[in-house]
Order: sequence, then C-alpha cells, then structure tokens
Amino acid sequence: MNEAKLLRRMKRGDTSTLERVIEAYAPYVAAIVANICGTALTTEDIEETVSDVFYALWQNAGKVQAGKLKAYLGAIARNTAKNKLRSLHIVLPLEEDVLHFSATEDDPESEALKKELQMEARSAVEALPEPDREIIKRYYYLYQSAADIARDMKLNPSTVTTKLSRSRDRLRRHLTERGYNHETAHL
Repeated sequence: MNEAKLLRRMKRGDTSTLERVIEAYAPYVAAIVANICGTALTTEDIEETVSDVFYALWQNAGKVQAGKLKAYLGAIARNTAKNKLRSLHIVLPLEEDVLHFSATEDDPESEALKKELQMEARSAVEALPEPDREIIKRYYYLYQSAADIARDMKLNPSTVTTKLSRSRDRLRRHLTERGYNHETAHL
C-alpha cells in the first residue's frame, strides 16, 4: 500500500493501518529517540516516547504529505525525545543538540575533545547577533522554555522557535567549518 493511501486510511481512523506504520517504522523511530536520549531515560521511558511519536502521527495524519512520512516521523521523534528530556528537566547541552555529540567513553582524549567542543560552541554563541544570542543562552544555559523566553523577551513564541532553529543551523555550520561534524563528534 502506498503512503498516500496509508495516510488517508489513518485519517479515516483505520487502526490497522497505524499498526502497519508502527511495524514498519518503529525501529527507525526508536533509534532516533535512543540516540537523543542516550542513557538519560529508562527503556520504559524510551518506549513511551516512541509511542508518543506514533500517537502524534495518528492525531496529525491529515497534515502529513505523501512521500514525507519518514521525514515527518524523524522530526516528530527528535522533538518528542527532546521534549521528554525537558519535561524531566534534562536539557541537552548545546554541543549535543547541535552536533549530536556525546562522549561515550571516559578516556582523556574524549574529555579533551568534549572540552574543546564546548569552548568552540560558546565562542560561536557569543558571535551570534542579538536577540539570537540571548535566546540561545536562555534556552541552553538557563534552561528556559521557548514559551518563557518569548514571554520574557516580548516575542512571538513562533519567532523564538524559528530563531532557535536558525541559530542552531548557524552554530552547526560554524562548528563544521572548524572541523567538528557528526562523524568526528561521535566517539
């Protein structure tokens, strides 16, 4: 069955279609959630987060464009995992959020790379224009939610989320230009 048909059937409330989508995409969604959450969440929390992703798909099946289901699930999985961490008051450090950097070993080389990346990320944040710099600092260093930042800075909440996204892209480019990327960041 093609994606357009799957999405139409889900929109009409066909639960068997959702089951087919879950069967096909659960490993993909689980991998994204596990990569973002690492050891911060229990196996049960990760499973719950994966379920939340498919519930969000069920609720929004009519908004998903045919041919973009996998990308949609990937985006929802990333956002849901990050929201789960935030709900538990666990905020990903900037370098993990931007480059998906996570030092998995406790050796001196890993620690040195992590410190170097943190210093470079902070330097890149300082180079951002205002209000982007303030938004990034409030979000990653003061652990404020996008809604709180919007309220405090008298900005539209969607403006804050857009500025966060664009600033992360700028930071990612800045760090990539200096030799940090997804491949070298994973240890």
